[in-house]
Parts: sequence; C-alpha cells; structure tokens
Amino acid sequence: MSDVSRLLHSAAEAIGQTPLVELERITAGIDGRVLAKLEYLNPGFSKKDRAALGIIDAAELSGELAPGQAVLELTSGNMGTGLAIVCAIRGYPFVAVMSKGNSEERARMMRAFGAEVVIVEQCPGSRPGEVSGDDLKLVEAVARKLTRERSAFRADQFELSGNQQAHFGGTAPEIWQQSSGSITAFCDFVGSGGTFAGCARYFKKVNPGIRCFVVEPDGAAALSGQEITDTRHPIQGGGYAMPTLSQMDGIDPDGYLCVSSHDAVDCARRLAREEGIFAGTSSGANLAAALSLLQGPLPGATVAIIVCDSGLKYLSTGLWE
Repeated sequence: MSDVSRLLHSAAEAIGQTPLVELERITAGIDGRVLAKLEYLNPGFSKKDRAALGIIDAAELSGELAPGQAVLELTSGNMGTGLAIVCAIRGYPFVAVMSKGNSEERARMMRAFGAEVVIVEQCPGSRPGEVSGDDLKLVEAVARKLTRERSAFRADQFELSGNQQAHFGGTAPEIWQQSSGSITAFCDFVGSGGTFAGCARYFKKVNPGIRCFVVEPDGAAALSGQEITDTRHPIQGGGYAMPTLSQMDGIDPDGYLCVSSHDAVDCARRLAREEGIFAGTSSGANLAAALSLLQGPLPGATVAIIVCDSGLKYLSTGLWE
C-alpha cells in the first residue's frame, strides 16, 4: 500500500490507500450518505491495479511465475493496465487479450506500458462499447490458446484468489478505517466478482450487520437468477450475464440491484458535474444502486461504493457526448 510520507521505490508501491469521499452534493436532500472510494486514483486509473499486484505477488511467492516468464490475461482494459504496470516494473513480458468492443484508449494505454495487446473481434450483432458474455467467451478462447503457445503464466482474475484477497486485505479495511466504522451497506457492480467478494468478506467479518449488494445491468442480471433478455449494455468491465463466478463461491449477498444503462451513464455524468469525480460507467452504476437503496429499502444508511476507473478511459465512447 502507498505511503505518501515516504519515498517509494516503484509505482507499484503507490497502489492502494486511495481517498474516501462523501458525496454530499449528490445526496443533498436524501436521507442517508454515500461514501465513494476513489480507486481511479491508483497508478493505472482503476481498482484493478490492486488485483494485478495481488495476483503477481502471490504467483511470485508460490513459484508459479518464473523470472522473465510471460504473463497473459484477458481484460476489458483495467486489469490489463494494472498487470502491464506491475509486469513492466518487475521484468515480465505481458500480453493482454481484449475484445474489440472495449474502448481504444484502454488498448493504447496498455501498449504505452509495453504490453502486447491482442484484439479479438466481437460476435456478429455486437456493438462497439458493449461487450457481452458471448464476446468474452471469444476472448477467453484466444487467451487459453495463447497461454499454451507462449508457455505464459495466466493471471486469471476470474479464478485466482489474489484478486479478492487484494480487496479483503486492502480496499475494504481502508474503507472501514476511513469511515471510522460507520458504513452500514456496500454495493458493487460485478465483473470478475473479486472486489465484491473481498470487500463483503471483510465487512461481514468486522460487522455482520453490514448489508452487501451485488449490482448488475438490467437485462443481464444472471447472478440474481433473472431471465437474460439483453446482454448489450455500455457498462464496460462487467455485467457479462455469467450465472456463476468462482470469486463469489461461499459469498451470500444480502441482495441484488439492477441498474439501467441510462441511470449508469447519468450518474457517471453527475459524479463529474456535481462532485468533480471523473469516472466511468461502472462507477455510475454503483452510484445509481446506492441512491436506489437510500431512496428505497435503506433510508438513513451509509453506503460505500467503489469509483472503479477513470472517465479518461471512456473518451471515445458515448459517455461524454
């Protein structure tokens, strides 16, 4: 974790200890509070920096990752950027495999850190900026093939425990400490499930009464068991309509919240205009879900959310039109 009071020896040491900000302007007139963890202030501009560092640290410790071995992972861009940073610092070639549906600036950013970026075409009928579960299956197939061909270490964010452990040991304890133990609820838009699982485990450990909610897109709420009617949505990095996630094994959410694409986009824009927080659509989805809790079943609650990544990663999308 970062410590601004001392000299750091690499950018990897700057990962973590991000600020927690109360959204007082957005919640004015609403009974309750929303506390936003600004994960876009990590070096790679997203929460995935933590997972990337956690997975590489664990692989080095176990010996699964050999010196100079190639590292490979599928990504929407955020995990890949975190891995590109950590691998650049520690001397591992990194290969990112990404759907063409993800924004171009994500690929450019990874290449800037020295990564090789392999772009996979979308399924017929898919739209740029909207990566479906079927698109992700195509990316997974390419990732598996290249892992074999390159004899690479697969930094699998969907399977490896270093993902959720980074949030159990870092993100959640920071939120708890920064909020002086005042949070009563947590909600998070789920991609790999690592952030939700790690944070929920920690919050339930320190206070079993904290209610933890999974956030999913309307029409693609597979985790809650709803019928899948539309997997196309602009909330990049999650909502893939996958009914099971290994990171969520043993985790029992207190509930599931559905967010529309319109509300996710609107709330991302509100974060910028009203709070000066430049974030992406998943952060907007988290805010929309938190507001629905305060205006619905949990009036008066203190809800923690994650600001997952930077709005800079969405400049080529319709978010800022």
